[in-house]
Amino acid sequence: MSKKPYPHNDDIVEAILEVLGKDFTVSPEEFPSRVKEKLEEKGFYAGLVSEKRVWSLYEKLVKSGRMPDYLGVVPAGEERSGNE
Repeated sequence: MSKKPYPHNDDIVEAILEVLGKDFTVSPEEFPSRVKEKLEEKGFYAGLVSEKRVWSLYEKLVKSGRMPDYLGVVPAGEERSGNE
């Protein structure tokens, strides 16, 4: 039996976008575990992916303007609007 690959940041970002794209009712409390579940479904080993890493990548996506703050967790004024 071969080992599952460890996910890179791009893989985690893809899982974040998929989780938010399919489930608009996910809460901030369950969000990191849902992302890890999605990574496992894709064949990755998500055991060492921390909640902090998931949230850091989520915050980068919001601040870079790649997606809105669907979960309402990025402090006001820090998210970038799509009009800039």
